[in-house]
Order: sequence, then C-alpha cells, then structure tokens
Amino acid sequence: MAKFVLLYEGGGMPETEAEQAKAMQAWEDWFHQIGDAAVVDQGNPFAPASNKISADGAVSGGAGRATGYSILQADSLDDATALAKGCPVLAGGASIGVYEIFNVM
Repeated sequence: MAKFVLLYEGGGMPETEAEQAKAMQAWEDWFHQIGDAAVVDQGNPFAPASNKISADGAVSGGAGRATGYSILQADSLDDATALAKGCPVLAGGASIGVYEIFNVM
C-alpha cells in the first residue's frame, strides 16, 4: 500500500460549540468508516500564521491556502481519492488535494 497526503485548502472552522461537536463527530464517523488500516495520521488543521521561503532564501508571510492535512494509505491514487470524497472538510467548503508520497531515502 502507498501513503497519500490529503492537503486541505480553504473552508472554515465551526463557530459554536454545537457546530464544533457536530464537526468532530463527522470526523470520527469518517475515520471509522474508512477504517484504522487506511488512517496513518488523522492530521490537524494549520494555524493561520505561515511563512513562505523562496529559493533565494527570502521569507515572506503567507505560505498559501493550505488549512490542514491527513495521511492515509491506499492501494492507488484512485482509491485514496475515493476515500477522500467522504472527508468532512468538504462540508465546510474546503477542497482536497490528494498527493502520493514516495520514499526516496
């Protein structure tokens, strides 16, 4: 099985405690649905502050639109993408990039 990073972009955080509880339940349900064997790292949201470093070493604020990640394992990119389609982050207006990780070291 290969590993895949799900990179979340955009979306919003639940504002009320009730919305937060509902969102957390949706995440728990999704992780349960796809199974422990698929979940390598449940991931986390990113804090709003970020920096970007260019090739010449210059640093600027704001690395991009990424808002969080998870790491899954699946048999193929298509299988990982199918798993990602059920991710609750989509309900919050985010999009998901699915990237295969390959070992080079």
